[in-house]
Amino acid sequence: MVPVDVHLLAVRDGERGPEVLLSRRAGGVYASGLWHLPSGHVDGAFEDIVIALLREALEETGIVVDPADVRSAVTVHHRSPAGGPRIGVFFEVRRWRGTPQVMEPEVCDAMGWFGFDELPEPMVAYCRAGLDAYRAGAHGRALSGTRRPDRLRPDPRPDAADPRPGQPRHRP
Repeated sequence: MVPVDVHLLAVRDGERGPEVLLSRRAGGVYASGLWHLPSGHVDGAFEDIVIALLREALEETGIVVDPADVRSAVTVHHRSPAGGPRIGVFFEVRRWRGTPQVMEPEVCDAMGWFGFDELPEPMVAYCRAGLDAYRAGAHGRALSGTRRPDRLRPDPRPDAADPRPGQPRHRP
């Protein structure tokens, strides 16, 4: 079975346009020091993906989300840095109760709102791919980047840049 992760795209209207909530991972967890959406794993065969998102939103940010306010945004099928396949389901939420804050300081050392044109670096690569697809209006789109394992961070060299997941790589 392929592991499934849920990703909270909490979006609000900022002074200069839409903003997304991001957290910086910390401690002895995957991608420590990198920015990422609040996210987590679906816990077992009996938890559905929306319930997993509601649970992760509360556990990581302290916000309470009504299931009726959850919208499917983007799905990213990728490989972890170790090579195993994963599916990341990104959900847009524009209404919630509470003020987002760091609830798990042992695995998150910062949280903030960022404009889609001002995303912080470094960021987890597949998270950035999902955010870029969402920003481009690809709501409901499925991205596939399963040909090789993810790098934790995008490679900054222009000649090493991957195409959008699922797109063929062309070389001159």
